[in-house]
Amino acid sequence: MRTDQDSALLAAPGREVILNTDLPGLIPFANGKVRDIYDLEFHLLMVATDRISAYDSILPTGIPDKGRVLNQLSAFWLEYLQNVCPSHFITTDIDQIMTEVALFNPELPTWQLEGRSMLVNKARPLPVEFVVRGYLDGSAWREYQREGKVCGIELPRGLGQGDRLPEPIFTPAIKAQTGHDENITVREMMHLAEPGHLRKAMNYSLAVYDAASAYALERGIILADTKLEFGVFQGEVILIDEVCTPDSSRLWDAAAWSPGAPQPSFDKQFVRDHLDRIGWNHEPPAPALPPDIVSATAERYREIFRRLSGNDLE
Repeated sequence: MRTDQDSALLAAPGREVILNTDLPGLIPFANGKVRDIYDLEFHLLMVATDRISAYDSILPTGIPDKGRVLNQLSAFWLEYLQNVCPSHFITTDIDQIMTEVALFNPELPTWQLEGRSMLVNKARPLPVEFVVRGYLDGSAWREYQREGKVCGIELPRGLGQGDRLPEPIFTPAIKAQTGHDENITVREMMHLAEPGHLRKAMNYSLAVYDAASAYALERGIILADTKLEFGVFQGEVILIDEVCTPDSSRLWDAAAWSPGAPQPSFDKQFVRDHLDRIGWNHEPPAPALPPDIVSATAERYREIFRRLSGNDLE
């Protein structure tokens, strides 16, 4: 439901920050940390809000234009990668979307949907987060420091934080009961769903990373790692949810890359770093973000969209 805070924060004159959607007549299907999803009977409507999460908690402060960046960047990648991997993507065209929405509410205005909504096919999600890493950072870096390996994969000795790996590695994860991601081995993953589907999704993950990271590097961006999700639609494994966005990936400036320390990023690591500096213990409730952090985060999201897509945000 829309709150007073949704109206109080402005991304630009006449443009509201949307923390929650309110779409009368549409049937709620699911609510994620960022996306509100509605059931349109034959399809799903995914609406990317301006919510931001960190350490598995949703922050009370929205980030201007964040939902538009996530939606439009995912659409860009899904179209770019269509020859690499099938996906649930149908369209982000607002006229097509409103045609379907009108079957449920012909009077619904477009302001909550423009630029931030996507029509997709319904798929049955696989219960795994398909993570591919080309560089050593985050939970993989911490695990490597403890054990010299990541998700059971032996890595060369002497690697530092931010180092490029000899080759990309697939490191699956699941949501533990605490809500935090838990790295698992490929062998453990194979017990969680139909092995053939999981194996195909794993292969797709590596192919998506190879194609996306090569494209990004041509534009001066390192795709250090990325988390992908897959589902099964009409018996076929397909890519679902967001793809290679600042919420699901580590995105670094290639010109500033300097292994051995944390890297300047275009992703939400900037927000995590702020929360760590102020001493938040990572337990709910999450603290509000100050205006300077909100503004700097929003600009990082807009900049990565411009650099990767070659376009300005709609």
